Amino acid sequence: MDEILGQVLRNAVRERLDMLSELADRADATSLLSVARSELPRLTEGWRTLLTAHEADEKGNCPECSSRWRPQKAPCSVWRSAYEHLVVGALAPRPARHQRPAHALRPVAPVP
Repeated sequence: MDEILGQVLRNAVRERLDMLSELADRADATSLLSVARSELPRLTEGWRTLLTAHEADEKGNCPECSSRWRPQKAPCSVWRSAYEHLVVGALAPRPARHQRPAHALRPVAPVP
């Protein structure tokens, strides 16, 4: 049952991300502004919640990525990914609309 629920959740999240990417690429300015006002606060709050869970503990380890036998030093891969996508990626110039592929997301292999 957990496997089925996990797949349903993963599919729903991927579909939502696909829809938002499509809107970002194809929506007119008015629609894009409306979507940005409703979705950006939700996305930023989601990132904040995720990153809070991965804050370093008093030993400098990520409590979410660490196990009893294998501590994971902070910053963990979640923080590194956030930095890469939110800070470094924001500095990179975005290709012109006509040069972007129709669907810029890479297919993701299902997680077992």
